[in-house]
Amino acid sequence: MIRHDWTLDEIKEIYNTPLMELVYRAASIHRQYQDTAEVQVCTLLSIKTGGCPEDCAYCPQAARYNTDINVHGLLKKDEVLEYAQKAKEAGSTRFCMGAAWREVRDNRDFDRVLDMVKGVNELGMEVCCTLGMLNEEQAQKLADAGLFAYNHNLDTSREHYGEIITTRTYDDRLQTLDNVRKAGVSVCCGGIIGLGESHADRIAMLYTLSNLPQHPDSVPINALTRVKGTPLEHLPKVEFWDMVKMIATTRIIMPKAMVRLSAGRAEMSMSDQALCFMAGANSIFTGEKLLTTGNPSFEEDHMMFEILGLKAREAFKEAVC
Repeated sequence: MIRHDWTLDEIKEIYNTPLMELVYRAASIHRQYQDTAEVQVCTLLSIKTGGCPEDCAYCPQAARYNTDINVHGLLKKDEVLEYAQKAKEAGSTRFCMGAAWREVRDNRDFDRVLDMVKGVNELGMEVCCTLGMLNEEQAQKLADAGLFAYNHNLDTSREHYGEIITTRTYDDRLQTLDNVRKAGVSVCCGGIIGLGESHADRIAMLYTLSNLPQHPDSVPINALTRVKGTPLEHLPKVEFWDMVKMIATTRIIMPKAMVRLSAGRAEMSMSDQALCFMAGANSIFTGEKLLTTGNPSFEEDHMMFEILGLKAREAFKEAVC
């Protein structure tokens, strides 16, 4: 049964289940709701990089931090479509475009993004954007252009949020999710572990996600990528087992969602990733970059799929993420 009334204590009990039992339970639920051989293959492109006015403590694109990223303005449509076509030929069925904006503004750049959305949609790929905050009218414009999904992560718990970001509120994020949902666009929303949060914070974030009016169709689980020049650069690496616990718990409480093994995958072995798939992950980003940080290549992922007996999920299957 799909529930939207999980309690913190229930999620805590699941999260603290002994690991082998937790993975078994998650794998069993995964089989009830998903084709376990299918993995959604997504590619993420930064269409506007750096210069962001936000202060997200993990992000190398914040203008206030001294990182070594190559700042560039909004790419041209032809460049984006060329990259999308290559991603499609390499096996991706979803193409995600990210812009380092605090919020969408009604200007020529937004019009250009709408045109990009139309172009990628015409390639037969699911189109996703992550552009920061947006209002109801902007969400509807994106929907009308053919946007399939919108990513807007909560990042962490409400309680820990102020330690990571001060330039927008938790409620701002929830409002954007509501605007996206009202426009009929698929919601992609997850978080990051390794931000100095407690296990209770991780549980609280999952509690918020699982009690939304509709579960996010896609839930990315990210491990912090420590980037020199950001305030969190010296935090310890996320334990692999913590990623497994987060994926398994997410699968159990939101069984129909696509659970995306996102940032941090580049530091995992193939056997590590196999356990994540067994625990309920069924979506990945492929391609050499995740916005500005490293990621396994198309070739590496093709080899992994062949060895593990996985196949790419078709675009627009069941019209959900």
